[in-house]
Amino acid sequence: MRSVVPAKTFEISKRFYIDLGFESRPLTHNLAELRLGAYAFLLQGYYVQQWADNFVMHMFVSDLSRWWDHIVSLDLPSRYGVKSPRAPQREDWGVVASVIDPSGVLWRIAEDVSTKLSETVRAS
Repeated sequence: MRSVVPAKTFEISKRFYIDLGFESRPLTHNLAELRLGAYAFLLQGYYVQQWADNFVMHMFVSDLSRWWDHIVSLDLPSRYGVKSPRAPQREDWGVVASVIDPSGVLWRIAEDVSTKLSETVRAS
């Protein structure tokens, strides 16, 4: 399964995701697969503000601290005119950072606690 993420301006959104670390594979002139490791989503050059404003992607990473450092280094607000990313904060179920893409799509990035637990168990 792959989600289809809207893009108000396809090329700008594609560049935003490439800067974050995704690899892009064009499928048509306004559709691309954006891949990060084993996971991917489709970026579509189609935009409805209500859809984008209510669209949320959730991504687990193995090292949120390292991801956060990477996100901050990109200076996304000045490069893409997006809202400032939200630093990692503890929520009931874990620690989560947030990034909003150029079309208004919210990305919630959390550390995969199960990976940390597995690593801790193996180290013991």
